[in-house]
Amino acid sequence: MHVGSLLVRFGYIYPLKEPRVLILRPDESPYRFQTPYYWISTRWPASELTINLSSKKNVRKQGQLIEYEKENYNMLHKRINHTWDFVVMQAREQLRGIKHRRKADRIVLECQEQAYWLVNRPPPGLLDILEHGPERKSGQNSRVQLNSDFYKKEIDHTRRNLGRNRVKSSICLESYVKYSEQYQEHDPVMKGCLPSNPWITDDIQYWSMNADVVAMPTKLRVERWGFSFMELLNDAMGRRELMTYLEKEFSAENLCFWQACEDVRHGESSKIASKVDEVYKQFLAPGATRWVNIDSKTMEKTLEGIKRPHRFVLDDAQLHIYFLMKKDSYPRYLRSDLYKNLLAKAIVPQETKKSVFPFMRRQRHSSPSPAMMTHTADAQEDGKATHTSQA
Repeated sequence: MHVGSLLVRFGYIYPLKEPRVLILRPDESPYRFQTPYYWISTRWPASELTINLSSKKNVRKQGQLIEYEKENYNMLHKRINHTWDFVVMQAREQLRGIKHRRKADRIVLECQEQAYWLVNRPPPGLLDILEHGPERKSGQNSRVQLNSDFYKKEIDHTRRNLGRNRVKSSICLESYVKYSEQYQEHDPVMKGCLPSNPWITDDIQYWSMNADVVAMPTKLRVERWGFSFMELLNDAMGRRELMTYLEKEFSAENLCFWQACEDVRHGESSKIASKVDEVYKQFLAPGATRWVNIDSKTMEKTLEGIKRPHRFVLDDAQLHIYFLMKKDSYPRYLRSDLYKNLLAKAIVPQETKKSVFPFMRRQRHSSPSPAMMTHTADAQEDGKATHTSQA
């Protein structure tokens, strides 16, 4: 319905019953597609098309136009007074040709022109769809008042933009190059997949070795955990290994709280209230079994939001715990023997050489020509005869 309303408002579809109102109604009202000649995307010269339609409309109605149409018509007459006779003659010839058509065709042509006028030259007080975007504040056409308040706002806006911190393009490019070099060895398109590419070999061993939970992960997978903290959290195997380490450090409640917040954010809407209450009792309430350390300001804001629970009510507390683990737990995990031993024992898959296409597994030869087969058979018979005579 929304897409259809946009098509009607921009003149690509027009109503037949009420051609003066470009509205899509949810009923059985008939609509037709506008001819491409009147599309706003066709971008005809505005003056040529406007002159043609204005003169034709005036001749057809014999000068009985609406007040604003008369004003526009008289203004156009003054601008091109030197060629007005030719314009009127051309409009009369077009109307004479239209009269020979059927009545239904004439009604359709009139609706097409009416839809064009409503889009390109709307009546006073109506929304000009070509000059207003989706962020308009009112439906009325209003001009900007060039007064002191306007220029003060422009000056303040320019000063804020000039004072905004911006990153140099050289620093951005350097970061992009560093990121690309870091992930180059882990890119299956640039470096290929080991043991084989499952997209072209039908070998699912690559998927099996990189499943969410495996007995031993690959070396590339473990190395990627050291790139960033989010790489570790986004991997189910990485979260399990981090949980094992945090349990030894007696700080596993931080990761459990982060996972519980993720469950609230991406869970079912009907269970949000119960999940928020469960998180509060387990992690935030005084004397909770797995209480997490959050600063007083964040705790106060979180407790105030829990009174009206929604899926983002725990974002501030989750972000606080995230940075706490990123700055403290994550670096210590990368330096721990648990991570180093796992990296040393990680699997390095060996490449399996398989043919990409099944029909290339054995060499095929083209079938010989029948003429060649006959020639070969005759040569073999002549050879046998010569051998017998020599014997």
